[in-house]
Amino acid sequence: MDTLLAAFHTHLEIERQASPHTLRNYMSDLQQFVHFAQNRLGQNAALTPTQVDAALIRAFLSTLHQQGVGHSTLARKLASLRSFFHFLQQRGAVQENVTTQLPLPKLRRPLPNVLPIDQVFALLDTAVAPATALSLRDQALLELLYASGMRVSELVALDLHDVDLQGGTVRVQGKGRRERQVFFGQTAAQALRAYLAQRRSAPPGQETQALFVNHRGGRLTTRGVQLLIKKHCQRTGLPARTSPHTMRHAFATHLLDNGADLRAIQELLGHQQLSTTQKYTHVSTDRMLEVYDKAHPRARRPQGTP
Repeated sequence: MDTLLAAFHTHLEIERQASPHTLRNYMSDLQQFVHFAQNRLGQNAALTPTQVDAALIRAFLSTLHQQGVGHSTLARKLASLRSFFHFLQQRGAVQENVTTQLPLPKLRRPLPNVLPIDQVFALLDTAVAPATALSLRDQALLELLYASGMRVSELVALDLHDVDLQGGTVRVQGKGRRERQVFFGQTAAQALRAYLAQRRSAPPGQETQALFVNHRGGRLTTRGVQLLIKKHCQRTGLPARTSPHTMRHAFATHLLDNGADLRAIQELLGHQQLSTTQKYTHVSTDRMLEVYDKAHPRARRPQGTP
């Protein structure tokens, strides 16, 4: 099984261009299953794909469920097994994909938390003063996050040459290493120019091309962005749960609220499926009902009405 797992890892990395995070999840899930299966079957010899049936996979998932593993994690583990056995079937290692006998659980995705426009502006304004190298960086970073809607992983991966200040565009490499172009306006451009004029130089031998750098001059990390947003939220009095992804949600919802086309938002966010973008329509509907209730003189809708 180890040889097949290694081949599957190569397939994911080279052919499907999976991210390092996705690779870790897949291989961790599969190795956990192999360990469970060997113990369950009571054998010291290597597990073979033909020994795996739907009952064994069901027992694996049931055991994890009894241990308190959540539904979303169980669904991911089954999806990992399904992809692996599909890979094996395509290469003739098994005759059928036994995982198809087990339906993937339907998960209800929670609606994203969205900051109102006034709270977003308050957060952006917090980073302005005093005008130090780090505060200029924070302001440019927050302005670009909100202006472009990019993921925080995409933001920290940006290099200086990815940004066109004159054209107001950024070249982003998203999930699956798919490139797309996102945009920003004059406010973000001004913040970026001010930051770049004061951007810290990296020590000799360290990263020099990163757009956003830390106080030592090295590339800023995802964790670093999370911490700086938390710091500015505390100063502004915004909810503690505000995160880099909150800015992405705000970007999409505020565009939709102001009449942007859902397909265009899908492209800007880098979503492969329109259904992923459609969750923002529910948020906007909730917002419209809230405005209606507050503004319309005869808007006393019945209790419990969605």
